[in-house]
Amino acid sequence: MLQHLRKLAGLSQPQLGDVIGYSVDLVASVEQGRRPAKEAFTVAADRTLKARGVLLVLQDEVDRAKLPKFFRNFALIEAEALSRFSYDPLLVPGLLQTEAYARAVFAGHCPPLDEEIIDQHTEGRLSRQKLLTRAPMAELSFIIAEEALRDPVADMDIMRDQWRHLLQVGTLRNVGVQVMPAGRGFHSGKNGAFVLVESATHQQLGYFESQGVGCVVSQASDVSTFALRYGKLRSQALNVEESARLIERMVGEA
Repeated sequence: MLQHLRKLAGLSQPQLGDVIGYSVDLVASVEQGRRPAKEAFTVAADRTLKARGVLLVLQDEVDRAKLPKFFRNFALIEAEALSRFSYDPLLVPGLLQTEAYARAVFAGHCPPLDEEIIDQHTEGRLSRQKLLTRAPMAELSFIIAEEALRDPVADMDIMRDQWRHLLQVGTLRNVGVQVMPAGRGFHSGKNGAFVLVESATHQQLGYFESQGVGCVVSQASDVSTFALRYGKLRSQALNVEESARLIERMVGEA
């Protein structure tokens, strides 16, 4: 589409790059589908080519292409969800990660990812966070294990900023952040991370992933089990206010 609009405007790739402030290599990479465009690139190109939003409406699809392949189908469901509840025992959930924390997670991938792929995955993860503030609002609940919060996956400055970000996001009226404190003993979250969503068509779905493999769960009996477990976890975790106080103490102690 970018190539088509550029040619209609009578511009070469170098000319378009000069006008919007990007290299000819990047323009060529975007046109050939080798590199997904950042939103700033799309905005500049749409304006320059007088596309009237034609490119802008494709940006969400472009951003999904930056995500790991196994996650893209669920990302589409997630983006339109009416509600999303998750339990995360190992890491801060992607929807709540800062850019630096997300980048540190992708940088630790095995086998190692190219820097360009790390950039793309990080951009894709941050783009997903539109769900937090989009209209109409989705009801969002996050239960995070205390061990996941304290695990230093990045240096202390990054961790401190991440904790502060959790406190800020937790003030949104459609977002609840709860901490499952360490030492609770066995609970259903010990079986692993999972997500429970209500789709745009009011269908209840589950999702879980491990080692780069994701699985959407649609069988009603299985989804019902997810819902039962999540309800139990909410009752066992610290409430929203207690969780915020714990995170505040972590910031102060760091």
